[in-house]
Amino acid sequence: MTTSDVPDVLGPDLRVVFVGINPGRVSAAAHAHFANPRNDFWRLLHAAGFTSRLYEPEEQFALLEEGIGVTNAAQRTTPGSGDLRRADFAGSAERLEGIARELRPGWLGFVGKEAYRGAFGERPELGLQESRLAATRLFVLPSTSPANAAVPWEERLRWFRSLAGASR
Repeated sequence: MTTSDVPDVLGPDLRVVFVGINPGRVSAAAHAHFANPRNDFWRLLHAAGFTSRLYEPEEQFALLEEGIGVTNAAQRTTPGSGDLRRADFAGSAERLEGIARELRPGWLGFVGKEAYRGAFGERPELGLQESRLAATRLFVLPSTSPANAAVPWEERLRWFRSLAGASR
């Protein structure tokens, strides 16, 4: 399995760590999370009030100052998430549990149902999940990928705002 050139953006006691499904080719080339200019992640972070300003993907480590981190459920770069295999998620749940135990973020925010399903093998609904990893609460957001354009901006923003409010 090939690993990604996109580094984790992590630190202790963050408010939220966002968990994407895996890096796409644009992100891998940029060495930055959610780097496709058509991906709404960065715009949604700011519009929902997670960040004090709109960040660019290459500024990803500045998110730590805002109490935000970013990682992926699968590390392998693919053209699209549909190219992932079950093996790409091997050890994902354990790795996320380690992040929860060691770094103690308040929340893990899964950016898309498939990121959660890949890690835990179960289909979630959007929103707050019943299970936790250590003391860390889990929340599933709509995907911000351009492939998820069928979900309107306002609906995605509503879910991001819901997590922003819960994580204050």
